[in-house]
Amino acid sequence: MRILITNDDGISAPGLAVLDKIARSLSDDVWTVAPAFEQSGVGHCISYARPFMIQKIGDKRFAVEGSPADCVLAGLHDVLPDRPDLILSGVNRGNNSAENTLYSGTLGAAIEGALQGVLSIGLSQYFGPGNRDLADPFEASAQHGKDVIERIIAATPKTQDGYQLFYNVNLPPVAGADVKGTKLCPQGLRPGVGFHTEATTSPSGRQFLWIRGGDQQVETAPGTDAAVNLGGYISVTPMRADLTAYDMIDTLPGIAT
Repeated sequence: MRILITNDDGISAPGLAVLDKIARSLSDDVWTVAPAFEQSGVGHCISYARPFMIQKIGDKRFAVEGSPADCVLAGLHDVLPDRPDLILSGVNRGNNSAENTLYSGTLGAAIEGALQGVLSIGLSQYFGPGNRDLADPFEASAQHGKDVIERIIAATPKTQDGYQLFYNVNLPPVAGADVKGTKLCPQGLRPGVGFHTEATTSPSGRQFLWIRGGDQQVETAPGTDAAVNLGGYISVTPMRADLTAYDMIDTLPGIAT
């Protein structure tokens, strides 16, 4: 099995090293194409209006001055001699549950992989009081990532019509031994939590804005991803890149003629 790995935290990120170990426990044919610098929050952005530099920095290891989706495109169409069987993105430093999913470069890579017809999985490590002070805050991912990936591979239909499945996997904010299990669940929404701006003034008097996130310890609805994670479980959310609100197709009055 040939595996392509990438992330959005950058090629030197500790989470990518964790993912590399997981991938090598699954295969001896692992390729890395990852951003040269951190690309958190870029979503499914691609560098459509400009070229990007790619550099070989080791055996089967490449750094790209672009987004995670750029890395997937580079891997599939320039770097790898043949298409991979699996694309893994992560392990992200911080969760990509609930509304974070929509901003995530980790999931952006998985989306692009699915659009290209390759089974793709994004993995993220939730941080919280139960793991952020551990010697290895990625402990849950390191201990349980391989098993989850193997079960996803085994369960995924070999042939699919239309938009292909990809998966959002979030490891809970606990030590590896405290993971309670895995739950298949939908994406949630943290009530009252969202991104906002924080103004600051530079020494020269120029105005800047920082983007700030909300409280990540707020639970989503019972049985949805962040609630499951905060309860000590791994969440697996199957997704497709089809944003249609099917429940509204026949219920919005006055639009269709």
